[in-house]
Amino acid sequence: MDGQASISPEILARYAGDAARDVPGVHDLAGRRPVKVDGTHVEVHLVVDWGASIQEVGTAVRDRVREYLRRMARVESASVDVVVDDVAS
Repeated sequence: MDGQASISPEILARYAGDAARDVPGVHDLAGRRPVKVDGTHVEVHLVVDWGASIQEVGTAVRDRVREYLRRMARVESASVDVVVDDVAS
């Protein structure tokens, strides 16, 4: 019997959120729906620590989320957009 497994967008969003929180300079995820997943497109909304380089944090989050999804869910070529909604003081 052959079968196929799939991972729900909610689980992928949880993985992406966990990966983003691990990046230095990320204070927290932002909003009621901080991670949106549509196929292999991921959008992560963040609150960044005061004084952190937004560009560096964004790049690190994008790379970390891609790697985490590749390792944990075998999602290749994920497109990741990072949106900084706020800066924590």
